[in-house]
Amino acid sequence: MARLLYRLVIYLVTPLILLRLLWRARKQPEYLQHLGERWGFYRTPVPPKTIWVHAVSVGETRAAQPLIEALQAAWPQHRILLTGMTPTGRAAGSEVYGGRVNQAYLPYDYPAAVDRFFRHFSPDFGVLMETEIWPNLLAGARARGIPVILANARLSERSARGYGKLPVLAQPAFAALSAVAAQTPGDAARIAALGAGSVSVCGNLKFDVTPAPEKIQLGRAWREALGQRPVWLAASTREGEEELVLAAWHELAAPEVLLVLVPRHPQRFAEVAGLLAREKISFIRRSDGLPGQEASVWLGDSMGEMVAYYTLADIAFIGGSLLPLGGQNLIEAAACGCPVVVGPHTFNFLQATADAIAAGAARRVDDAHGLAAAIGKAFGEMGELGEMRAAAARFAAAHRGATARTVALIRSAITGSR
Repeated sequence: MARLLYRLVIYLVTPLILLRLLWRARKQPEYLQHLGERWGFYRTPVPPKTIWVHAVSVGETRAAQPLIEALQAAWPQHRILLTGMTPTGRAAGSEVYGGRVNQAYLPYDYPAAVDRFFRHFSPDFGVLMETEIWPNLLAGARARGIPVILANARLSERSARGYGKLPVLAQPAFAALSAVAAQTPGDAARIAALGAGSVSVCGNLKFDVTPAPEKIQLGRAWREALGQRPVWLAASTREGEEELVLAAWHELAAPEVLLVLVPRHPQRFAEVAGLLAREKISFIRRSDGLPGQEASVWLGDSMGEMVAYYTLADIAFIGGSLLPLGGQNLIEAAACGCPVVVGPHTFNFLQATADAIAAGAARRVDDAHGLAAAIGKAFGEMGELGEMRAAAARFAAAHRGATARTVALIRSAITGSR
């Protein structure tokens, strides 16, 4: 009965789904491309053997890189099908993997669309990145005998409570997973409690992502161009956070320090530029060139260059953490040896954040005032900043190895399911 009601709701909300696509397309027209794929209609060629990997958007797509490369090495006769849900994720897939994978959108969770997806691609097995639990999709895979593994799995306490409110849907969906490679023991416990059967702690794949050498070189070139000017980065800021970051910038009152401000979502670049203009802050967009001494803010209106920004920066604030949004991941910053400051809201990455703070690679603040104080202290004590940078590199190196553990789990899961 629950699955039937879920299907009914899915169909009833179709007009809202269409309106949401149109709304998003106002700022990002790419949402109207490949529309048929979202309902399970594909023109993508199908190779004889396919491994399906689903990464919902940009972060998951980049995090999947070491795993996808390991899967290609372990199963060289197979072709990777990389599915996602956003145009930015698809663009990231093209940038990271080029022609080494096929790409398509995963369909919405309509039974007929899911059926068309599996009939068209017929993957040997599937890997879902992080927390992509769709009842009809997983039921469809199980009905066809397709093993599905949840990799790099994370589940916050808040999300676990949400799934727990619908046990008649959540329990069969989690139980349909062939195996789960959880990031932390806490994630593993929460996922197992929701019905998943084979759950192992494998660590976080993002520690195994090697920063692109060309992006590191780009960041070093920026640093050379800027000379000795101190730089702090506000990375992946979310709506409402830029005002808080700018409040910290005003309080810092250090015109010699350059703020590099990089909104998480590209459709907000123009909005943030408007905010800077209204506040009469001297700024230049990344797309318009490098900042001179007259620019107080460099607006990072580019995609795929976060490694370069981290390489440039002396210290970074990790966005999504000053407001109750759960924070963004600090692992990429650590891999670049960049110390970080986080706000109070890091529930999406509790363990990684706690470990980074314990390792001396990160500091936590409560608000914009605390952010200004932390940035000011960092630039006032350059020796301590150097120690944080070294701690960040050690922290990143100490947590590598999740890819090998995840591939071993996948191999065991697909062997055991046959």
